[in-house]
Amino acid sequence: MFNTVYDSVFPIVKQKYADKVQFIFRQQIQSWHPSSTLVHEAGAAVLQTNPDKFWEFSKALFAESDKFYDVNVVNETRNATYERLSKIAGGVGVDEKKIYDLLKISDKPGQDGSLNTGNSVTNDIKLMVKANRLTGVHVTPTVLFNGVVEGGIASSFSKDDWEKWLEKNVQ
Repeated sequence: MFNTVYDSVFPIVKQKYADKVQFIFRQQIQSWHPSSTLVHEAGAAVLQTNPDKFWEFSKALFAESDKFYDVNVVNETRNATYERLSKIAGGVGVDEKKIYDLLKISDKPGQDGSLNTGNSVTNDIKLMVKANRLTGVHVTPTVLFNGVVEGGIASSFSKDDWEKWLEKNVQ
């Protein structure tokens, strides 16, 4: 769905509905895939440093998403995965070092002795999860229209399906 929206639907919206439709890409962690959290943390880091590059980063990340599936990350450290994610951000013009610095996990306890210190995007992730829970988002993709889950839009929607849906629903 991301590729269809990015490549085909954005141009339609820009041409016909620019003053009526706004896309908000809210990330949804799939907690049954542990690396999903790391991937979404990278998105949060890009939003913190270069929000104008978030969609481009997301496009690049989707193109390489299989490299972050369970089988392909099971034998690497969390920080090694963060390094690979930072390189993808670097590939779209985001400062790779800044991204990694936001993501890396220290191997030292926090000043208060805490051992679950998280990273510099942990609070952003907590807010994303909370927002999705409050709006009833449980699976990906989930589309909301005017703040309400729109169950009629499927991941298999083509450009034509989107165009018909927009014509019918956007006033």
